[in-house]
Amino acid sequence: MKLTKAQYDEIAQFLGHVQPTRQSLRKLKEKFPSQSQSTLLSIFSQEYQKQIKRTHAKHHTAEAVETYYQRYLNGVMKNAAAPVLLELANEVDFAPSLMARIVLERYLQEKEQAIPSKTLINSMLRDPSQIPDGVLANQVYQCTVNDCCYGPLVDCIKHAIGHEHEVLLREMLLEKNLSFIAVEGHIIHWIESKASFGDESSHQAYLQDQFWSYWNRFGPGLVIYWYGFIEELDCHRERGILLKDCFPTDIVTLRHSMAQH
Repeated sequence: MKLTKAQYDEIAQFLGHVQPTRQSLRKLKEKFPSQSQSTLLSIFSQEYQKQIKRTHAKHHTAEAVETYYQRYLNGVMKNAAAPVLLELANEVDFAPSLMARIVLERYLQEKEQAIPSKTLINSMLRDPSQIPDGVLANQVYQCTVNDCCYGPLVDCIKHAIGHEHEVLLREMLLEKNLSFIAVEGHIIHWIESKASFGDESSHQAYLQDQFWSYWNRFGPGLVIYWYGFIEELDCHRERGILLKDCFPTDIVTLRHSMAQH
């Protein structure tokens, strides 16, 4: 699904005034019923990630970390079964999984009297049963399952969706026995699959980190944003990079062209 820049900005502006919860996602669907659910979900996730990156530093100051840890300890002392970490994350407008990481790291630092490795923290976030403190393990688990944009559960889902679309694309190409094709008058030597919505910031990053490198090595190519993109970004066709939101149906192969002649 392609959106104009104005349509995208309207959605992004709406998301700037709601919290990143499943309830907000339902409001988003009600507000923009003509847009596909997968497109809205992708935009929802990407806009929230931008917000988290903008505010990330303030949540990681020594003062903030200590405040969060003490509030966690006080909260579970009053009621260990209450979703203390999850409610704290929502209160300060921070991703629950990232709040869980901050508090877990602080806990391990105090317990081990050393800075814990990222490998250990990631392992405990993926499997909270490894956390020695049962109350904290439960709190971390609550944050993980209730975070719709960050955390090991979301990472696993995103990886699976990305892999699924790559397999789908590979099967389409093998089925048609294609090595290179022509799409809308442009020769295509490579196809990149993106199981996300192509907004301005992500597309510019992909251009810089991937697409122009592919273009330099292999020539012109096609990027498929399976969940849509801002149509104004499809502005490099003459230079050799096309954008589509699905596998093209109007492809022309060399054999087909020769047969016509």
